[in-house]
Amino acid sequence: MVHVIDDIKNGHVSLGVEFGSTRIKSVLIDSKQRPIASGSYNWENKLVDGIWTYSLEDIWTGLQTSYRNLKADVAKKYQVPLKKIGQIGFSAMMHGYMAFDKEGNLLVPFRTWRNTITAQAAKELSDLFDFNIPERWSIAHLYQAMLNKEEHVSNIDYLTTLAGYIHWQLTGEKVLGVGDASGMFPIDSETGDYNQEFLNLFAKKIESYDVPWQLKDLLPKVLTAGTVAGVLTEEGAKLLDPSGELEAGSKLCPPEGDAGTGMVATNSVAKRTGNVSAGTSIFAMIVLEKALKKLHPEIDIVTTPVGDSVAMVHANNCTSDINAWVKMFQEFSGLCGKPISTAYIYPLLFNTALSGDKDCGGVLSYGYYSGESITNINEGRPVLVRTPDSNFNVSNLMRSHILSAFSTLAIGMEILVDEENIQIDKILGHGGIFKTPKVGQSLLAAAINSPVSVMETAGEGGAWGIALLADYMTHTERSLADYLEEVVFADADVATIEPDAADVEGFKAFLEKYKKGLAVERAAVETI
Repeated sequence: MVHVIDDIKNGHVSLGVEFGSTRIKSVLIDSKQRPIASGSYNWENKLVDGIWTYSLEDIWTGLQTSYRNLKADVAKKYQVPLKKIGQIGFSAMMHGYMAFDKEGNLLVPFRTWRNTITAQAAKELSDLFDFNIPERWSIAHLYQAMLNKEEHVSNIDYLTTLAGYIHWQLTGEKVLGVGDASGMFPIDSETGDYNQEFLNLFAKKIESYDVPWQLKDLLPKVLTAGTVAGVLTEEGAKLLDPSGELEAGSKLCPPEGDAGTGMVATNSVAKRTGNVSAGTSIFAMIVLEKALKKLHPEIDIVTTPVGDSVAMVHANNCTSDINAWVKMFQEFSGLCGKPISTAYIYPLLFNTALSGDKDCGGVLSYGYYSGESITNINEGRPVLVRTPDSNFNVSNLMRSHILSAFSTLAIGMEILVDEENIQIDKILGHGGIFKTPKVGQSLLAAAINSPVSVMETAGEGGAWGIALLADYMTHTERSLADYLEEVVFADADVATIEPDAADVEGFKAFLEKYKKGLAVERAAVETI
């Protein structure tokens, strides 16, 4: 306690703030990288004129409230005011579109990653670059606005992400961490900057539009982890803390995206390592040793906070259907007069999945609440199908649901492993599906045929990850990977499960049926 109070008084603390899709979380860490206080603010995006957005008012109200709640947490726990912060970092949802004119005015409402309005632009650019450009990337939004002949395009002076916008307002610096920048426009990992060949191709493609700018001049300057990306100005300090208590002068690290902070928070930035985040959606991030041989629409290429290429496999659906089935079993327990708590029923049902048949005994589940690009399904229809002679019991039902949650991801991972021969030494699992010890972990290990590790600290999240990137500015004598391995996670409690051969074979059999049964899912979309 004395050490923490001294750190707070002397400003030997780092602040990380992450803007997630439903919560803005602030985390303060001490000089030993331990979280010592936190604050948050819940928010929701809004559909305005067909665009998913957050208003500027929402952004600033959320930031100030989250920070104010963190300050109150510090005062309550340590009885000292928070006036001086050594290092600060901001992170947010990647991609999207925030375009500003020369006076710094937002030209159109913030278009978030959730918008699927750029299909034509994404396809044309992917074909042009021979590089996958997802619909949610900033360059797809910009080019789609040009295709749509939107009037604001000629007035653009600066284009950035949400994290880049916050950083700019607090420091005056138009910069972005390389990981976040890699979701705006492709990065050349050799140079650590935007891909010059692609910039040239884009410039040639838009010649007929006669816009008064070059794309490179609109984009933020790219910085890597460890770089001092600016200092908190007097105006910035008042924006963050309107009470006026916070002193200016804090050093800020490059603003990053939520993918990069997730890698940091799970110690997954070294080559041949990766992490799988599994909750409402599921995605894998694998740090590459070399570039992929060809374009794969199922694979996004982004970077770590130091610029190493990362293959991202993203699926929209994971635990939603599992939660629905658990809720139904819970309702049934109430009808029996013996209601079972959520804390008890999840481990009960998850653990029974381990005793099911390795291939789920002929029970097949699709937990598709929304469409999936990897499997070419446009909309979601949760489906449960089985043959009359299937071994239909609770164990196989739950095992099928959990394996289904991993199956779309596994299809994408097959491309990396089988077609691209990517080597993976370590996968770190984090998210709600891993809360029951061993179950989700062992079944994921079978699904991707790789060891899967889980750490207690993985639950701290991206706000902790960006706080660590802020703290890393004081440890640049080490690489980021070494800083995480030797300083932050040196004493971390890590539980690793190797893939079981029988489970692997069982999943292969399940996945084969799963792929064939996608015709059932498509029929459900067409007819129901």
